Amino acid sequence: MSSAPPTPSTPPARRLPLAGVLRLGRPSEIWFKPALSVVAAIAPPAFTLLALGRLDLVMYAMAGSLCALYAHNRPYAARARALVWVVLGMLGGVGVALVAASLTGSAVALVTVGALLAAAQKVLCDATRVGPPGNVVLTFVSSASLFAPQTLAQVPGHLALAAATGAWAWLLCMAPALVRPHGPERRATAAALKAAAGYADTGGIGEDHARARAAGYAAVQAAWQSLLSTSAPSRTRRALERLVVRAEVALAAPTQAEAGRLRAWAGSLRGTGPVPEAGLPHAAADELLGVAAARPLWSRLGPLTPLAARTALGCALAGYASLALGIGRPYWALVTAASLYQANIALTWSRAVQRVVGNVVGVLVFLAVVPLAHLGPAALVLCCLAFSFGAEVLISRNYWLGSVCVTPMALLITEFAGYQEAGTLMTERVVDTVVGALVGFVAAVAVTNRRAGDRVERALAAADRAREHTARLLAEPDPEPMALESARRGLAVALSDLRATADAAAGEWWQRALPQERVVLAEQSGHRTLAATARRQGLLPDRDPATETEDARP
Repeated sequence: MSSAPPTPSTPPARRLPLAGVLRLGRPSEIWFKPALSVVAAIAPPAFTLLALGRLDLVMYAMAGSLCALYAHNRPYAARARALVWVVLGMLGGVGVALVAASLTGSAVALVTVGALLAAAQKVLCDATRVGPPGNVVLTFVSSASLFAPQTLAQVPGHLALAAATGAWAWLLCMAPALVRPHGPERRATAAALKAAAGYADTGGIGEDHARARAAGYAAVQAAWQSLLSTSAPSRTRRALERLVVRAEVALAAPTQAEAGRLRAWAGSLRGTGPVPEAGLPHAAADELLGVAAARPLWSRLGPLTPLAARTALGCALAGYASLALGIGRPYWALVTAASLYQANIALTWSRAVQRVVGNVVGVLVFLAVVPLAHLGPAALVLCCLAFSFGAEVLISRNYWLGSVCVTPMALLITEFAGYQEAGTLMTERVVDTVVGALVGFVAAVAVTNRRAGDRVERALAAADRAREHTARLLAEPDPEPMALESARRGLAVALSDLRATADAAAGEWWQRALPQERVVLAEQSGHRTLAATARRQGLLPDRDPATETEDARP
Protein backbone atom coordinates (compact mmCIF):
# COMPACT_ATOMS: atom_id res chain seq x y z
CA MET A 1 0.00 0.00 0.00
CA SER A 2 1.02 3.59 -0.47
CA SER A 3 2.55 4.80 2.75
CA ALA A 4 3.70 8.32 1.97
CA PRO A 5 2.79 10.64 4.83
CA PRO A 6 0.05 13.20 4.31
CA THR A 7 1.26 16.58 3.22
CA PRO A 8 -0.49 19.67 4.60
CA SER A 9 -0.62 21.28 1.18
CA THR A 10 -4.28 22.23 1.34
CA PRO A 11 -5.14 25.25 3.48
CA PRO A 12 -8.27 25.16 5.65
CA ALA A 13 -9.98 27.85 3.56
CA ARG A 14 -9.55 28.45 -0.16
CA ARG A 15 -10.00 31.39 -2.45
CA LEU A 16 -13.24 31.46 -4.39
CA PRO A 17 -12.64 31.43 -8.14
CA LEU A 18 -13.80 34.15 -10.49
CA ALA A 19 -11.69 33.53 -13.58
CA GLY A 20 -13.47 31.25 -15.99
CA VAL A 21 -16.79 31.14 -14.14
CA LEU A 22 -18.60 32.75 -17.08
CA ARG A 23 -16.45 31.21 -19.82
CA LEU A 24 -18.43 29.49 -22.55
CA GLY A 25 -17.79 25.85 -23.31
CA ARG A 26 -18.68 23.67 -26.25
CA PRO A 27 -22.36 22.82 -26.63
CA SER A 28 -23.57 19.35 -25.79
CA GLU A 29 -23.56 16.96 -28.74
CA ILE A 30 -27.24 16.21 -28.15
CA TRP A 31 -28.40 19.73 -27.24
CA PHE A 32 -31.19 19.50 -29.82
CA LYS A 33 -32.78 16.45 -28.19
CA PRO A 34 -33.97 18.05 -24.93
CA ALA A 35 -34.59 21.35 -26.77
CA LEU A 36 -36.93 19.81 -29.33
CA SER A 37 -38.47 17.39 -26.84
CA VAL A 38 -39.49 20.08 -24.36
CA VAL A 39 -41.04 22.22 -27.10
CA ALA A 40 -42.95 19.23 -28.45
CA ALA A 41 -44.04 18.32 -24.92
CA ILE A 42 -45.26 21.82 -24.00
CA ALA A 43 -46.83 23.00 -27.25
CA PRO A 44 -49.86 20.66 -27.68
CA PRO A 45 -51.14 20.99 -24.08
CA ALA A 46 -50.52 24.75 -24.06
CA PHE A 47 -52.35 25.40 -27.34
CA THR A 48 -55.17 23.08 -26.28
CA LEU A 49 -55.64 25.06 -23.07
CA LEU A 50 -55.40 28.27 -25.11
CA ALA A 51 -58.24 27.07 -27.33
CA LEU A 52 -60.28 26.20 -24.24
CA GLY A 53 -59.61 29.60 -22.67
CA ARG A 54 -57.86 28.05 -19.66
CA LEU A 55 -54.31 29.34 -19.83
CA ASP A 56 -54.42 29.58 -16.05
CA LEU A 57 -53.90 25.80 -16.04
CA VAL A 58 -50.73 25.91 -18.17
CA MET A 59 -48.54 25.78 -15.06
CA TYR A 60 -49.88 22.32 -14.17
CA ALA A 61 -49.55 21.11 -17.75
CA MET A 62 -45.96 22.32 -17.89
CA ALA A 63 -45.17 20.36 -14.72
CA GLY A 64 -45.52 17.12 -16.66
CA SER A 65 -44.17 18.49 -19.94
CA LEU A 66 -40.86 19.53 -18.36
CA CYS A 67 -40.15 15.86 -17.58
CA ALA A 68 -39.17 15.66 -21.27
CA LEU A 69 -35.87 17.30 -20.32
CA TYR A 70 -34.59 14.19 -18.53
CA ALA A 71 -32.68 10.99 -19.38
CA HIS A 72 -31.71 11.76 -22.99
CA ASN A 73 -28.27 10.22 -22.42
CA ARG A 74 -29.67 6.85 -21.28
CA PRO A 75 -30.35 3.74 -23.37
CA TYR A 76 -34.03 3.41 -24.10
CA ALA A 77 -34.75 0.56 -21.70
CA ALA A 78 -33.11 2.51 -18.87
CA ARG A 79 -34.67 5.75 -20.10
CA ALA A 80 -38.16 4.28 -19.88
CA ARG A 81 -37.61 3.36 -16.23
CA ALA A 82 -35.91 6.63 -15.33
CA LEU A 83 -38.65 8.77 -16.89
CA VAL A 84 -41.35 6.87 -15.04
CA TRP A 85 -39.61 7.72 -11.76
CA VAL A 86 -39.13 11.34 -12.84
CA VAL A 87 -42.83 11.71 -13.62
CA LEU A 88 -43.79 10.03 -10.35
CA GLY A 89 -41.35 12.24 -8.44
CA MET A 90 -42.79 15.32 -10.12
CA LEU A 91 -46.33 14.26 -9.27
CA GLY A 92 -45.33 13.55 -5.67
CA GLY A 93 -43.73 16.97 -5.22
CA VAL A 94 -46.61 18.81 -6.89
CA GLY A 95 -49.14 16.79 -4.90
CA VAL A 96 -47.52 17.68 -1.58
CA ALA A 97 -47.29 21.33 -2.64
CA LEU A 98 -50.91 21.58 -3.76
CA VAL A 99 -52.26 19.92 -0.64
CA ALA A 100 -50.12 22.21 1.54
CA ALA A 101 -51.33 25.26 -0.40
CA SER A 102 -54.95 24.22 0.07
CA LEU A 103 -54.58 23.58 3.80
CA THR A 104 -52.73 26.72 4.92
CA GLY A 105 -52.25 30.28 3.85
CA SER A 106 -49.18 30.78 6.05
CA ALA A 107 -46.31 31.83 3.80
CA VAL A 108 -43.77 30.78 6.44
CA ALA A 109 -45.24 27.28 6.58
CA LEU A 110 -45.29 27.04 2.80
CA VAL A 111 -41.65 28.12 2.53
CA THR A 112 -40.74 25.48 5.11
CA VAL A 113 -42.52 22.79 3.12
CA GLY A 114 -40.81 24.01 -0.04
CA ALA A 115 -37.37 23.87 1.59
CA LEU A 116 -37.91 20.30 2.79
CA LEU A 117 -39.15 19.26 -0.64
CA ALA A 118 -36.12 20.90 -2.26
CA ALA A 119 -33.74 19.00 0.03
CA ALA A 120 -35.47 15.68 -0.69
CA GLN A 121 -35.44 16.34 -4.43
CA LYS A 122 -31.76 17.29 -4.37
CA VAL A 123 -30.70 14.17 -2.49
CA LEU A 124 -32.79 11.77 -4.58
CA CYS A 125 -31.68 13.26 -7.90
CA ASP A 126 -28.01 13.13 -6.90
CA ALA A 127 -28.24 9.65 -5.38
CA THR A 128 -30.01 8.19 -8.42
CA ARG A 129 -27.75 10.14 -10.81
CA VAL A 130 -30.73 11.09 -12.90
CA GLY A 131 -28.61 13.67 -14.72
CA PRO A 132 -29.42 17.16 -16.02
CA PRO A 133 -31.45 19.18 -15.19
CA GLY A 134 -31.41 17.39 -11.84
CA ASN A 135 -33.49 18.70 -8.99
CA VAL A 136 -33.86 22.29 -10.21
CA VAL A 137 -36.84 21.72 -12.51
CA LEU A 138 -38.63 19.57 -9.93
CA THR A 139 -38.05 22.20 -7.24
CA PHE A 140 -39.22 25.00 -9.55
CA VAL A 141 -42.48 23.17 -10.30
CA SER A 142 -43.27 22.16 -6.72
CA SER A 143 -42.28 25.54 -5.24
CA ALA A 144 -44.42 27.47 -7.72
CA SER A 145 -47.34 25.16 -6.92
CA LEU A 146 -47.03 26.03 -3.23
CA PHE A 147 -48.05 29.62 -3.90
CA ALA A 148 -50.82 28.97 -6.43
CA PRO A 149 -54.33 29.58 -5.02
CA GLN A 150 -55.73 26.13 -4.37
CA THR A 151 -58.57 24.17 -2.79
CA LEU A 152 -58.55 20.48 -1.93
CA ALA A 153 -61.29 19.85 -4.49
CA GLN A 154 -59.06 21.20 -7.28
CA VAL A 155 -56.01 19.09 -6.44
CA PRO A 156 -57.07 15.83 -8.21
CA GLY A 157 -57.84 17.64 -11.45
CA HIS A 158 -54.57 19.56 -11.44
CA LEU A 159 -52.60 16.39 -10.71
CA ALA A 160 -54.44 14.54 -13.48
CA LEU A 161 -53.44 17.26 -15.95
CA ALA A 162 -49.80 17.02 -14.83
CA ALA A 163 -49.92 13.21 -15.09
CA ALA A 164 -51.35 13.36 -18.62
CA THR A 165 -48.66 15.73 -19.86
CA GLY A 166 -46.04 13.64 -18.06
CA ALA A 167 -47.22 10.58 -20.00
CA TRP A 168 -47.04 12.61 -23.21
CA ALA A 169 -43.47 13.64 -22.36
CA TRP A 170 -42.58 9.96 -21.75
CA LEU A 171 -43.87 8.99 -25.19
CA LEU A 172 -41.93 11.77 -26.89
CA CYS A 173 -38.67 10.82 -25.19
CA MET A 174 -39.08 7.16 -26.13
CA ALA A 175 -40.09 7.81 -29.76
CA PRO A 176 -36.51 8.00 -31.17
CA ALA A 177 -36.04 4.32 -30.23
CA LEU A 178 -38.09 3.46 -33.32
CA VAL A 179 -35.46 5.04 -35.57
CA ARG A 180 -32.14 4.57 -33.73
CA PRO A 181 -32.59 1.93 -31.02
CA HIS A 182 -28.91 1.91 -29.97
CA GLY A 183 -28.29 5.66 -30.27
CA PRO A 184 -27.44 6.41 -26.60
CA GLU A 185 -25.02 3.46 -26.31
CA ARG A 186 -23.32 4.48 -29.54
CA ARG A 187 -22.88 8.04 -28.27
CA ALA A 188 -21.49 6.85 -24.92
CA THR A 189 -19.01 4.57 -26.70
CA ALA A 190 -17.98 7.36 -29.06
CA ALA A 191 -17.39 9.66 -26.08
CA ALA A 192 -15.16 7.02 -24.46
CA LEU A 193 -13.15 6.63 -27.68
CA LYS A 194 -12.71 10.39 -28.06
CA ALA A 195 -11.64 10.79 -24.43
CA ALA A 196 -9.13 7.95 -24.82
CA ALA A 197 -7.79 9.60 -27.98
CA GLY A 198 -7.40 12.86 -26.10
CA TYR A 199 -5.31 11.11 -23.45
CA ALA A 200 -3.28 9.29 -26.09
CA ASP A 201 -2.39 12.69 -27.57
CA THR A 202 -0.66 13.58 -24.30
CA GLY A 203 1.48 10.45 -24.41
CA GLY A 204 0.78 10.03 -20.71
CA ILE A 205 3.26 12.77 -19.82
CA GLY A 206 2.00 16.00 -21.36
CA GLU A 207 0.52 18.97 -19.59
CA ASP A 208 -2.85 18.16 -18.00
CA HIS A 209 -2.33 14.46 -18.75
CA ALA A 210 -3.74 13.51 -15.34
CA ARG A 211 -6.93 15.45 -16.02
CA ALA A 212 -7.23 13.90 -19.49
CA ARG A 213 -6.69 10.43 -18.03
CA ALA A 214 -9.37 10.98 -15.37
CA ALA A 215 -11.79 12.24 -18.01
CA GLY A 216 -11.02 9.17 -20.11
CA TYR A 217 -11.71 6.69 -17.34
CA ALA A 218 -14.90 8.54 -16.39
CA ALA A 219 -16.09 8.32 -20.01
CA VAL A 220 -15.23 4.62 -20.19
CA GLN A 221 -17.08 3.95 -16.94
CA ALA A 222 -20.11 5.85 -18.28
CA ALA A 223 -19.97 3.78 -21.48
CA TRP A 224 -19.94 0.50 -19.54
CA GLN A 225 -22.85 1.65 -17.40
CA SER A 226 -24.76 2.57 -20.56
CA LEU A 227 -24.08 -0.80 -22.20
CA LEU A 228 -24.89 -2.79 -19.07
CA SER A 229 -28.23 -1.02 -18.60
CA THR A 230 -29.51 -2.30 -21.95
CA SER A 231 -31.56 -5.42 -22.50
CA ALA A 232 -30.21 -8.79 -23.63
CA PRO A 233 -26.84 -8.75 -25.42
CA SER A 234 -27.00 -8.21 -29.18
CA ARG A 235 -24.47 -8.13 -31.99
CA THR A 236 -24.43 -4.33 -31.85
CA ARG A 237 -23.82 -4.30 -28.12
CA ARG A 238 -20.99 -6.83 -28.40
CA ALA A 239 -19.32 -4.70 -31.06
CA LEU A 240 -19.67 -1.62 -28.87
CA GLU A 241 -18.18 -3.50 -25.91
CA ARG A 242 -15.09 -4.32 -27.96
CA LEU A 243 -14.69 -0.65 -28.83
CA VAL A 244 -14.93 0.32 -25.15
CA VAL A 245 -12.22 -2.28 -24.38
CA ARG A 246 -10.11 -0.58 -27.04
CA ALA A 247 -10.60 2.74 -25.26
CA GLU A 248 -9.58 1.15 -21.95
CA VAL A 249 -6.43 -0.27 -23.53
CA ALA A 250 -5.54 3.15 -24.92
CA LEU A 251 -5.87 4.65 -21.45
CA ALA A 252 -3.65 1.92 -19.99
CA ALA A 253 -0.92 2.42 -22.59
CA PRO A 254 -1.29 5.82 -24.30
CA THR A 255 2.07 5.65 -26.05
CA GLN A 256 0.95 2.54 -27.94
CA ALA A 257 -2.51 3.88 -28.85
CA GLU A 258 -3.47 5.24 -32.26
CA ALA A 259 -5.44 8.39 -31.50
CA GLY A 260 -6.49 8.83 -35.11
CA ARG A 261 -7.92 5.34 -35.27
CA LEU A 262 -9.84 5.84 -32.05
CA ARG A 263 -11.37 9.05 -33.42
CA ALA A 264 -12.24 7.34 -36.69
CA TRP A 265 -14.09 4.63 -34.80
CA ALA A 266 -15.90 7.31 -32.79
CA GLY A 267 -16.93 9.11 -35.96
CA SER A 268 -18.27 5.91 -37.52
CA LEU A 269 -20.72 5.52 -34.61
CA ARG A 270 -22.76 8.50 -35.77
CA GLY A 271 -25.99 7.76 -37.54
CA THR A 272 -27.37 4.25 -37.95
CA GLY A 273 -24.57 2.60 -39.93
CA PRO A 274 -22.93 -0.65 -38.85
CA VAL A 275 -20.68 -0.59 -35.80
CA PRO A 276 -17.03 -1.08 -36.80
CA GLU A 277 -15.61 -4.45 -35.85
CA ALA A 278 -12.62 -3.74 -33.62
CA GLY A 279 -11.06 -7.15 -33.24
CA LEU A 280 -9.11 -7.66 -30.03
CA PRO A 281 -5.59 -9.10 -29.96
CA HIS A 282 -6.53 -11.96 -27.66
CA ALA A 283 -9.31 -14.39 -28.57
CA ALA A 284 -10.59 -14.64 -25.01
CA ALA A 285 -10.97 -10.87 -24.89
CA ASP A 286 -13.99 -11.14 -27.20
CA GLU A 287 -15.90 -12.73 -24.33
CA LEU A 288 -15.12 -10.08 -21.74
CA LEU A 289 -18.05 -8.10 -20.38
CA GLY A 290 -18.21 -4.88 -18.46
CA VAL A 291 -18.38 -4.78 -14.69
CA ALA A 292 -21.29 -2.85 -13.26
CA ALA A 293 -19.88 0.06 -11.29
CA ALA A 294 -23.06 1.44 -9.74
CA ARG A 295 -23.27 1.18 -5.97
CA PRO A 296 -26.52 0.49 -4.08
CA LEU A 297 -28.71 3.56 -3.66
CA TRP A 298 -28.50 3.50 0.15
CA SER A 299 -24.70 3.66 0.04
CA ARG A 300 -24.86 6.91 -1.95
CA LEU A 301 -27.24 8.65 0.44
CA GLY A 302 -24.85 8.99 3.40
CA PRO A 303 -22.29 11.27 1.70
CA LEU A 304 -25.16 13.53 0.58
CA THR A 305 -26.21 14.42 4.14
CA PRO A 306 -24.30 17.76 4.23
CA LEU A 307 -25.76 18.63 0.83
CA ALA A 308 -29.27 17.91 2.08
CA ALA A 309 -28.72 20.07 5.16
CA ARG A 310 -27.35 22.91 3.04
CA THR A 311 -30.30 22.74 0.68
CA ALA A 312 -32.96 22.65 3.40
CA LEU A 313 -31.38 25.44 5.46
CA GLY A 314 -30.45 27.64 2.51
CA CYS A 315 -33.84 27.36 0.80
CA ALA A 316 -35.74 28.03 4.04
CA LEU A 317 -33.65 31.07 4.97
CA ALA A 318 -33.82 32.44 1.43
CA GLY A 319 -37.61 32.15 1.43
CA TYR A 320 -37.92 33.73 4.88
CA ALA A 321 -35.63 36.61 3.84
CA SER A 322 -37.76 37.21 0.76
CA LEU A 323 -40.89 37.30 2.92
CA ALA A 324 -39.22 39.75 5.30
CA LEU A 325 -38.52 42.05 2.36
CA GLY A 326 -42.18 41.92 1.33
CA ILE A 327 -41.65 40.08 -1.96
CA GLY A 328 -44.80 38.39 -3.16
CA ARG A 329 -43.09 35.33 -4.65
CA PRO A 330 -40.65 33.86 -2.12
CA TYR A 331 -40.42 30.68 -4.16
CA TRP A 332 -38.13 32.52 -6.58
CA ALA A 333 -35.57 33.01 -3.81
CA LEU A 334 -36.12 29.42 -2.67
CA VAL A 335 -35.49 28.01 -6.17
CA THR A 336 -32.43 30.22 -6.59
CA ALA A 337 -30.93 28.80 -3.42
CA ALA A 338 -31.82 25.23 -4.46
CA SER A 339 -30.09 25.68 -7.82
CA LEU A 340 -26.75 26.61 -6.22
CA TYR A 341 -25.75 23.48 -4.36
CA GLN A 342 -23.07 21.48 -6.12
CA ALA A 343 -20.51 18.90 -4.99
CA ASN A 344 -18.46 21.43 -2.99
CA ILE A 345 -18.20 25.06 -1.92
CA ALA A 346 -16.06 26.14 -4.88
CA LEU A 347 -18.57 24.81 -7.41
CA THR A 348 -21.47 26.23 -5.40
CA TRP A 349 -19.82 29.66 -5.54
CA SER A 350 -19.39 29.39 -9.30
CA ARG A 351 -23.04 28.45 -9.73
CA ALA A 352 -24.10 31.40 -7.55
CA VAL A 353 -22.21 33.84 -9.78
CA GLN A 354 -23.62 32.23 -12.91
CA ARG A 355 -27.16 32.31 -11.52
CA VAL A 356 -27.05 36.00 -10.60
CA VAL A 357 -25.48 37.09 -13.89
CA GLY A 358 -27.85 34.97 -15.97
CA ASN A 359 -30.96 36.12 -14.13
CA VAL A 360 -30.08 39.81 -14.30
CA VAL A 361 -29.42 39.59 -18.03
CA GLY A 362 -32.58 37.51 -18.40
CA VAL A 363 -34.65 40.21 -16.72
CA LEU A 364 -33.39 42.69 -19.30
CA VAL A 365 -34.35 40.26 -22.07
CA PHE A 366 -37.83 40.01 -20.53
CA LEU A 367 -38.10 43.81 -20.64
CA ALA A 368 -37.38 43.73 -24.36
CA VAL A 369 -39.79 40.88 -25.09
CA VAL A 370 -42.75 41.76 -22.88
CA PRO A 371 -44.41 44.12 -25.44
CA LEU A 372 -44.43 41.25 -27.93
CA ALA A 373 -45.71 38.73 -25.38
CA HIS A 374 -48.57 41.09 -24.44
CA LEU A 375 -49.92 41.16 -28.00
CA GLY A 376 -52.18 38.27 -27.07
CA PRO A 377 -52.40 34.85 -25.40
CA ALA A 378 -51.00 33.06 -28.47
CA ALA A 379 -47.98 35.37 -28.51
CA LEU A 380 -47.43 34.63 -24.82
CA VAL A 381 -47.41 30.87 -25.46
CA LEU A 382 -45.07 31.23 -28.45
CA CYS A 383 -42.63 33.33 -26.44
CA CYS A 384 -42.55 30.69 -23.71
CA LEU A 385 -41.88 27.98 -26.27
CA ALA A 386 -39.07 30.01 -27.83
CA PHE A 387 -37.39 30.59 -24.47
CA SER A 388 -37.74 26.94 -23.44
CA PHE A 389 -35.99 25.95 -26.66
CA GLY A 390 -33.29 28.60 -26.23
CA ALA A 391 -32.59 27.55 -22.66
CA GLU A 392 -31.74 23.98 -23.69
CA VAL A 393 -29.68 25.18 -26.64
CA LEU A 394 -27.54 27.44 -24.46
CA ILE A 395 -27.36 25.90 -21.00
CA SER A 396 -24.79 23.24 -21.91
CA ARG A 397 -22.35 25.99 -22.91
CA ASN A 398 -22.61 27.64 -19.49
CA TYR A 399 -25.32 27.72 -16.85
CA TRP A 400 -25.54 31.52 -16.87
CA LEU A 401 -26.24 31.58 -20.60
CA GLY A 402 -29.12 29.16 -20.23
CA SER A 403 -30.48 31.25 -17.34
CA VAL A 404 -30.76 34.17 -19.74
CA CYS A 405 -33.63 32.25 -21.39
CA VAL A 406 -34.97 30.49 -18.29
CA THR A 407 -35.57 33.79 -16.45
CA PRO A 408 -37.90 35.45 -18.99
CA MET A 409 -39.69 32.12 -19.46
CA ALA A 410 -40.36 31.92 -15.71
CA LEU A 411 -41.57 35.51 -15.68
CA LEU A 412 -43.90 34.89 -18.61
CA ILE A 413 -45.37 31.78 -16.95
CA THR A 414 -46.61 33.97 -14.10
CA GLU A 415 -48.65 35.93 -16.68
CA PHE A 416 -50.75 33.01 -17.88
CA ALA A 417 -53.22 33.83 -15.10
CA GLY A 418 -53.23 37.52 -16.13
CA TYR A 419 -50.86 40.25 -17.28
CA GLN A 420 -48.85 41.99 -14.55
CA GLU A 421 -46.92 45.22 -14.22
CA ALA A 422 -43.52 44.50 -15.78
CA GLY A 423 -41.50 46.84 -13.57
CA THR A 424 -42.71 45.24 -10.34
CA LEU A 425 -42.21 41.74 -11.73
CA MET A 426 -38.63 42.52 -12.80
CA THR A 427 -37.71 44.18 -9.51
CA GLU A 428 -39.02 41.27 -7.47
CA ARG A 429 -37.15 38.78 -9.62
CA VAL A 430 -33.82 40.58 -9.28
CA VAL A 431 -34.21 41.02 -5.52
CA ASP A 432 -35.21 37.40 -5.03
CA THR A 433 -32.27 36.24 -7.13
CA VAL A 434 -29.73 38.23 -5.15
CA VAL A 435 -31.30 37.25 -1.82
CA GLY A 436 -31.51 33.58 -2.78
CA ALA A 437 -27.92 33.46 -4.03
CA LEU A 438 -26.48 35.33 -1.06
CA VAL A 439 -28.40 33.52 1.67
CA GLY A 440 -28.02 30.17 -0.08
CA PHE A 441 -24.26 30.50 -0.33
CA VAL A 442 -23.93 31.61 3.29
CA ALA A 443 -25.86 28.49 4.31
CA ALA A 444 -23.47 26.35 2.24
CA VAL A 445 -20.49 27.86 4.05
CA ALA A 446 -22.17 27.47 7.44
CA VAL A 447 -22.96 23.77 6.93
CA THR A 448 -19.47 22.31 6.74
CA ASN A 449 -18.65 19.01 5.08
CA ARG A 450 -15.89 17.72 7.33
CA ARG A 451 -16.42 14.17 6.12
CA ALA A 452 -14.90 15.01 2.74
CA GLY A 453 -11.43 14.11 3.99
CA ASP A 454 -12.71 10.82 5.42
CA ARG A 455 -14.16 9.91 2.03
CA VAL A 456 -10.80 10.56 0.40
CA GLU A 457 -9.18 8.18 2.89
CA ARG A 458 -11.80 5.53 2.13
CA ALA A 459 -11.33 5.99 -1.60
CA LEU A 460 -7.57 5.64 -1.14
CA ALA A 461 -8.04 2.42 0.80
CA ALA A 462 -10.40 1.05 -1.86
CA ALA A 463 -7.96 1.88 -4.64
CA ASP A 464 -5.10 0.24 -2.74
CA ARG A 465 -7.16 -2.89 -2.13
CA ALA A 466 -8.17 -3.09 -5.79
CA ARG A 467 -4.54 -2.67 -6.92
CA GLU A 468 -3.25 -5.29 -4.51
CA HIS A 469 -5.94 -7.76 -5.58
CA THR A 470 -5.06 -7.23 -9.23
CA ALA A 471 -1.34 -7.54 -8.51
CA ARG A 472 -1.93 -10.86 -6.72
CA LEU A 473 -3.73 -12.23 -9.77
CA LEU A 474 -0.91 -11.03 -12.00
CA ALA A 475 1.56 -12.94 -9.83
CA GLU A 476 -0.26 -16.22 -10.49
CA PRO A 477 1.15 -18.37 -13.29
CA ASP A 478 -2.22 -18.83 -15.01
CA PRO A 479 -4.94 -16.53 -13.61
CA GLU A 480 -8.54 -17.16 -14.63
CA PRO A 481 -9.33 -14.73 -17.51
CA MET A 482 -12.65 -13.47 -16.20
CA ALA A 483 -11.23 -12.95 -12.71
CA LEU A 484 -8.38 -10.91 -14.16
CA GLU A 485 -10.78 -8.87 -16.29
CA SER A 486 -13.05 -8.23 -13.32
CA ALA A 487 -10.06 -7.12 -11.24
CA ARG A 488 -8.88 -4.76 -13.99
CA ARG A 489 -12.28 -3.15 -14.34
CA GLY A 490 -12.67 -2.92 -10.57
CA LEU A 491 -9.32 -1.17 -10.29
CA ALA A 492 -10.24 1.26 -13.06
CA VAL A 493 -13.50 2.12 -11.28
CA ALA A 494 -11.69 2.56 -7.94
CA LEU A 495 -9.17 4.94 -9.50
CA SER A 496 -11.94 6.91 -11.20
CA ASP A 497 -13.82 7.19 -7.89
CA LEU A 498 -10.61 8.27 -6.13
CA ARG A 499 -10.03 11.13 -8.56
CA ALA A 500 -13.68 12.29 -8.35
CA THR A 501 -13.63 12.13 -4.54
CA ALA A 502 -10.33 14.02 -4.30
CA ASP A 503 -11.53 16.73 -6.70
CA ALA A 504 -14.78 17.17 -4.77
CA ALA A 505 -12.98 17.38 -1.43
CA ALA A 506 -10.44 19.89 -2.78
CA GLY A 507 -13.24 22.44 -3.22
CA GLU A 508 -14.51 22.25 0.36
CA TRP A 509 -13.73 24.72 3.14
CA TRP A 510 -12.79 24.27 6.77
CA GLN A 511 -11.32 20.79 6.65
CA ARG A 512 -7.99 19.21 7.42
CA ALA A 513 -5.29 19.08 4.78
CA LEU A 514 -5.93 16.47 2.11
CA PRO A 515 -3.38 13.67 1.42
CA GLN A 516 -2.65 14.93 -2.08
CA GLU A 517 0.70 13.15 -2.34
CA ARG A 518 -0.81 9.81 -1.38
CA VAL A 519 -3.57 10.30 -3.95
CA VAL A 520 -1.03 10.94 -6.70
CA LEU A 521 1.09 7.92 -5.69
CA ALA A 522 -1.98 5.67 -5.55
CA GLU A 523 -3.02 6.81 -9.02
CA GLN A 524 0.44 6.28 -10.47
CA SER A 525 0.83 2.77 -9.06
CA GLY A 526 -2.75 1.87 -9.97
CA HIS A 527 -2.36 2.91 -13.59
CA ARG A 528 0.92 0.99 -13.87
CA THR A 529 -0.93 -2.07 -12.64
CA LEU A 530 -3.71 -1.48 -15.17
CA ALA A 531 -1.13 -1.40 -17.97
CA ALA A 532 0.49 -4.60 -16.73
CA THR A 533 -2.91 -6.29 -16.52
CA ALA A 534 -3.87 -5.30 -20.06
CA ARG A 535 -0.55 -6.66 -21.27
CA ARG A 536 -1.05 -9.92 -19.40
CA GLN A 537 -4.49 -10.28 -21.01
CA GLY A 538 -2.95 -10.00 -24.44
CA LEU A 539 -4.51 -6.62 -25.09
CA LEU A 540 -1.07 -5.02 -25.44
CA PRO A 541 2.16 -6.21 -27.04
CA ASP A 542 4.24 -8.46 -24.81
CA ARG A 543 7.12 -7.01 -22.81
CA ASP A 544 9.93 -8.42 -20.80
CA PRO A 545 8.50 -10.34 -17.74
CA ALA A 546 10.76 -8.39 -15.39
CA THR A 547 9.35 -5.12 -16.70
CA GLU A 548 5.81 -6.43 -16.35
CA THR A 549 6.43 -7.30 -12.72
CA GLU A 550 7.87 -3.84 -12.18
CA ASP A 551 4.75 -2.28 -13.73
CA ALA A 552 2.55 -3.99 -11.19
CA ARG A 553 4.66 -2.82 -8.25
CA PRO A 554 3.63 0.38 -6.39
